[in-house]
Amino acid sequence: MADDWVFPKGELMKGKRGLVMGVANGNSIAWGIAQQLAAQGAELAFTYQGEALEKRVRPLVESIGASTMLECDATNDDELDAVFAQLEQQWGGLDFLIHSIAFSDKSELKGSFTENTTRENFLRTMDISAFSFVAAGKRASKLMKNGGAMVTLTYLGAERVLPSYNVMGVAKAALEASTRYMARDLGPSGIRVNAISAGAMRTLAIAGITGGRGLIQTGREWSLMKEDTSMEGIAGAALWLVSDLGRSTTGETVHVDAGFHAVAVPDLGGEG
Repeated sequence: MADDWVFPKGELMKGKRGLVMGVANGNSIAWGIAQQLAAQGAELAFTYQGEALEKRVRPLVESIGASTMLECDATNDDELDAVFAQLEQQWGGLDFLIHSIAFSDKSELKGSFTENTTRENFLRTMDISAFSFVAAGKRASKLMKNGGAMVTLTYLGAERVLPSYNVMGVAKAALEASTRYMARDLGPSGIRVNAISAGAMRTLAIAGITGGRGLIQTGREWSLMKEDTSMEGIAGAALWLVSDLGRSTTGETVHVDAGFHAVAVPDLGGEG
């Protein structure tokens, strides 16, 4: 993540408490969102999976004055139960959930989706990348006694065919559909559920895609703004969606990609 800017500070999230799931390192989109929410006064808790991730994430968490880190395998119901039970005991409730969890076997993201996708990896990818949001949202909603907000992270591969995305695109499509159905179910309780479709950025996720660097370059060259997707923009969208500014917005997939998603054919500079 760039060092030449800081997140705007304020009090939009003062008194709000939330859980962030999926921070992998300092370049994670989930971490950029967490920084912005903390700068606006939110109190945060984080999940991690495994000792290696804990060592990587703990210094980040401590750098914003947070201390609550809970181990959680998002495919394990008992561990999910334990996380939300701990938050209920510690805080008594929850105001927002940030979900940024996805995984697929890298070897099956290359070549033919039809030929290379195995049943085992299809089910595992759907479980981790889509159902984990449903499972976490179900538990989080029980703690949102005065309403709240949930945001998950998706990608354009859910809507369009992209090289080397394959089964992950199918899982992200399921994630976006889940967002809409969760918004329907939880709306009467004052809980808003949305997704952010972020442009390609230099994260661990893009590193796992063959030609990921090319996606970043293409995103910049084809985008309406002719620039890279910025962490500030993504974090700002998340702030809008989970703060009181986001009232009346639910069931949406918000694109934050400098306008890349709107382009059908790039402007090659020729005559019309």
